Amino acid sequence: MKHINILSIFIGFILLAGEAGCRDSEYTLPDEFVVVTDNGGGTGTTTWTSDNKYLLDGIVFVNDGQTLTIEPGTVIRASTGQGAEASALVVARGGKIMAEGTPDTPIVFTVEGDDLRGSVPLEANGLWGGVIVLGDAPVNTISGEQMMEGIPFEDPRGMYGGNNENDNSGILKYVSIRHGGTELSKDNEINALTLGGVGSQTTLEYVEAISNRDDGFEFFGGTVNGRYLLSAFCGDDAFDFDLGYKGNCQFIVGLQAGSTGDLLVELSDNEGFPSTRPHITNGTFIGRGMDENGQAARFDNSSAGIISNSLFLHQKQGILIEYSGNQLDSYQQFIDGYIQVLNNIFYMTGNNSALHILGVYSYDVDDVTEQDERVSQYFATGNNILENPQIEYNPQEIGEMNLLPKNNMVGEFFIPSDSWFEQVDFKGAFGPINWLNKWSLLDQEGLLSE
Repeated sequence: MKHINILSIFIGFILLAGEAGCRDSEYTLPDEFVVVTDNGGGTGTTTWTSDNKYLLDGIVFVNDGQTLTIEPGTVIRASTGQGAEASALVVARGGKIMAEGTPDTPIVFTVEGDDLRGSVPLEANGLWGGVIVLGDAPVNTISGEQMMEGIPFEDPRGMYGGNNENDNSGILKYVSIRHGGTELSKDNEINALTLGGVGSQTTLEYVEAISNRDDGFEFFGGTVNGRYLLSAFCGDDAFDFDLGYKGNCQFIVGLQAGSTGDLLVELSDNEGFPSTRPHITNGTFIGRGMDENGQAARFDNSSAGIISNSLFLHQKQGILIEYSGNQLDSYQQFIDGYIQVLNNIFYMTGNNSALHILGVYSYDVDDVTEQDERVSQYFATGNNILENPQIEYNPQEIGEMNLLPKNNMVGEFFIPSDSWFEQVDFKGAFGPINWLNKWSLLDQEGLLSE
């Protein structure tokens, strides 16, 4: 059953350990706050209000048939710990989360010692779990379902996937998820926001994933669409699309810092079962720098999709497509027209050479010269250009940044056919207005110059 305790607790100095180091904090949680635990009954249908302070203690579920409503301005903190001691919020298949903040009063998920005034270093990660939302939309597995990694297999609330493309898991809007990514099980860290089989009627807008040890956003199948998403300073991928995800993403930002982070965009699928095909448009993706080994994006296994009207900056390698010789591999998806890289701007990526930005890699075949040359030629065919969009951002030293380009209206534009997309006359995630202002941690830390 649901178990919520209100305790009078004094918590003294909390030392938070993360890859970025730590600072002493004199912050103490309020004398009275709501500790939320779960003995199997989930949260129940309830509302978390902004005048209360919440602490997740362990993995807490919103069960099938339950709705958790979170008021604007509510702060949810989570206890530290790994494995069985990890804390996370999981919306089970059939449950709903209604978390709709505002630009002035966003909803914040963070670690227990965060005073929201700098007590936790910006790049500290792995301090708690994250948010997981599970739905009833299709996933690319034999059974059409999948168990969410890290959740105990004997707990059926960890299952996701189904046949309802229009499934509705609720609303996440003006939500900030910070400093997560602890391990649920060995070598299995939690993403800041994990979406498993989430359907297209779910609202996903104005959500940021800050300094997560694993991915910022991971989409396991499903059809949910997302816009105005920020993934910054995460230890693995900024955005990861897997298991047959078929949705749209527009106005999304991936930022890497220093030597941390892997791919800005990873696309993968079950080998030989092509189904993953997102359409990503108006993205701004900034890597770790030309001196750091890394790829901007990669199509693995049998994945496909469209990347259009986006900016890619400061990554040693560009966009690579896997070639295995399998008739259903990602290279074959490219040959068949299911991978399209259209009307993007690249700068200081792929050796800053149009000949090296698109290419092929292989784990199985030694000589892929022919395939690599064919993909490389697509740079011009897809109306991609090599140009400096004039963004002010230094991935090697995080400081004040201006993510609004001065040169992002050049070249041709790709017009998506899906009416869900907003039609704009610029490339990248930002036009003249910075939608990160007010609600995002970057703005609250004083890092946005505009």
